[in-house]
Amino acid sequence: MSAMAPPEFTVEALVAGLIASGQTVATAESLTGGLIGATLTEVPGASAAYLGGVIVYQTELKHRLGGVPVEVLERDGPVAGSTAESLAAGVRHTTGATWGLAVTGVAGPTSQDGHPPGTVWVGVAGPSGVSSRLLGLSGDRSAIRVQTVGSALAWLGELALGEDWS
Repeated sequence: MSAMAPPEFTVEALVAGLIASGQTVATAESLTGGLIGATLTEVPGASAAYLGGVIVYQTELKHRLGGVPVEVLERDGPVAGSTAESLAAGVRHTTGATWGLAVTGVAGPTSQDGHPPGTVWVGVAGPSGVSSRLLGLSGDRSAIRVQTVGSALAWLGELALGEDWS
């Protein structure tokens, strides 16, 4: 007997799963500039699961709106796992969402603080804690942003719904 293939990731499946399980999400976005929120809200009825988000494109706003401690930004910079984790925890706390999802990184076309384009950190904060994941993406600016959205939402689905969308 062969193992069943994991279900394919779709944003519709993620939103439906969050709604069915009574879970909510809020976002803190840097390089994607609101594209995660826009992608979630393309799904009819998403307001039952998506509470909203903040766009923290500039480093100062990562602190002021995203809740990243100044010490983290000074020590690790805006493109770091600790920054993504702080953003996720901050937006989760501020909104009261079940899950905080955050992204920070370099879409390109040039490097930032020594990080090449495609260096992206995803942070997730949820009921069992906070974690981050480094993505090494390739392509042009648009491709990196789109890949970031897909990767971040798929990881959220894995954690929130137990789906294997890797």
